[in-house]
Amino acid sequence: MLLRSCHLEPALAVTVFVTALAVAAGRGVAGSAAVAAAVLAGQLSIGWCNDAADAQRDAVCGRADKPLATGELPPRAAVVAAGTALGLCVPLSLLSGVAAGAAHLGGMVAAGWTYNLRLKHTVLSPLPYAVGFGSLPAFVTLGLPSPSWPAWWAVTAGALLGVGAHLVNVLPDIENDLATGVRGLPQRLGGPACRWLAPCVLLAALGVLVAGPPGAAETSDWALAAAAGIVAAAGTAVPSRGGSRWPFRAAIVVAAMAVAQLLVQGSEMA
Repeated sequence: MLLRSCHLEPALAVTVFVTALAVAAGRGVAGSAAVAAAVLAGQLSIGWCNDAADAQRDAVCGRADKPLATGELPPRAAVVAAGTALGLCVPLSLLSGVAAGAAHLGGMVAAGWTYNLRLKHTVLSPLPYAVGFGSLPAFVTLGLPSPSWPAWWAVTAGALLGVGAHLVNVLPDIENDLATGVRGLPQRLGGPACRWLAPCVLLAALGVLVAGPPGAAETSDWALAAAAGIVAAAGTAVPSRGGSRWPFRAAIVVAAMAVAQLLVQGSEMA
């Protein structure tokens, strides 16, 4: 039941992404393993915290996929699991060094908990995502043998990917959120606006990754950006009536392209 309540798929996705970024940046086997362990612990803590904070709202919405909402898992179990994972995350993050550990704990982890406990219900809801994902390149580069701050374009792209992830994540649940009083920025904008905005924000992240690094961009980089633009345009052009999921799928595809580009540029971000 705890696994069903920890948001395992996004936790693993973020862990794999940051670990791959660490490998690309040159953290080595041990360093990349330390990154993976810290990020996974942090993401699990955020997932359990989220379900514990949303238990009553999920019950009202009839979320049969949420063990806390159905009563299969007691709230205390999720709270203890979140606290335990958070406690483990601290030493695991510090394995990468004090500066890198502080970037992870004060960036992604603190932002995730702040979103769950407060900012999710406010117009500032995208801020924790921007801060959290924007801090991940710093967690990687500050843990290198020669620590350094990441390049501006890596931080900017990370922040944009985070905001895009927020919009994509909220899209399927906007109606339930509004019915239960959750009024973050995407809910205030509404579903139709978010269906257009999500792919555009993710496309902007890809544009930063293509144009930001020093030197002339390769033809393949511009081809990837053009392909992403076509996907975004095609997805957002599909009418949203009838519950069309094409805008959502378009955003996911553009996000995958942006993540791939960031991994390709990983060795240059320090």
